[in-house]
Amino acid sequence: MRFFPFVILISFIHIGFAAEQTAEKPFRSMVCPPSQDNPRNSEGDIVELKDGTLLLAWSRFAGSADHATAFAAAKKSHDGGKTWGDEFVLQENTGKQNVMSVSFLRLRSDAILFFYLQKNGPDDLRLFVRRSNDEAATWSAPVQASTQAGYNIMNNARAIQLSSGRILAPIAFTPDISKDYNKQVCFCYYSGDEGKTWEKGKGEAVLEGSPAMEPGVVELKDGAILMIIRTSLDRIYRSLSRDGGETWSEPQAMDLTAPASPSTITRIPQTGDLLLVWNNNPLGDKAGWRGRSPLTAAVSRDEGQTWEPVKNIEDDPDSSYAYTSLTFVKSRALLTYYHWRKGEPNFQMTGLVFHSMPVKWFYEEK
Repeated sequence: MRFFPFVILISFIHIGFAAEQTAEKPFRSMVCPPSQDNPRNSEGDIVELKDGTLLLAWSRFAGSADHATAFAAAKKSHDGGKTWGDEFVLQENTGKQNVMSVSFLRLRSDAILFFYLQKNGPDDLRLFVRRSNDEAATWSAPVQASTQAGYNIMNNARAIQLSSGRILAPIAFTPDISKDYNKQVCFCYYSGDEGKTWEKGKGEAVLEGSPAMEPGVVELKDGAILMIIRTSLDRIYRSLSRDGGETWSEPQAMDLTAPASPSTITRIPQTGDLLLVWNNNPLGDKAGWRGRSPLTAAVSRDEGQTWEPVKNIEDDPDSSYAYTSLTFVKSRALLTYYHWRKGEPNFQMTGLVFHSMPVKWFYEEK
């Protein structure tokens, strides 16, 4: 009996070690599975609330097409994403077609901004933003952030706040997506008053031989803004702004092969390095939108000049993965992205994946 406390101590040590080992491993779930009346769940984002709760929002479609009826649904997790509560409506459908493509942005003032697109037709896509000062308990009335009439595309999980305090909303724009798809250009709307009012940047990033699509932005350590651009030129392209997103340099090809698919770039707060997630398909544009596999990640320690190691997050060739969000919580990276399986009609039975990964995973060699 005199050894019993020692046995208990050893048991607790083993339990603690096992928990620590489990905490170091990635875990994945289909957090928003499709159904017959909800055949597509996509374009999500996550924000961590001050009490540790994760708030997830996404586009919940009643059909599978981009113009199908949809609203912004949400659910919460109180255990780091292992389990999730019931879904609820975060933003009802106020568009003639849908509301979709959500972004959360935690400001340095601690307020949370919630962005979404309101789609009324092929020549009318608007960006709106709402604000919460009480940890997403209530939201302000929506403010229209897109000041130019036409088709304003901002992907999910895209808005950023610069070190200056300015907020950037990266946009791909065309007057009419059905008539002028190839005329897409990229720029930023910006706000200097935490989202109350918005202006359009003066310059645009324009490509030769391809529409400039679905940009993402990140602030570099020297204060420049790096924009990455989806193209049909077999590569991700990049452009720089040195005036806070007002104007952009001529886009240049990166040494990263990709189909016509969006990529996500952000800074890892735990290390200060850049992280890129994209579809590293060697077929490039020949892969088409159905060839959005594998889903790949790489780290840059030199502000986007080189990327390594290159590692696949998902690699099923019969599936398609895209529209990634990245949220960092403590030592983990929380991702969402859609999963569509080839053989289904376009975007039919598309589910939203939640994937929690240790940050160190992105640095480990294969």
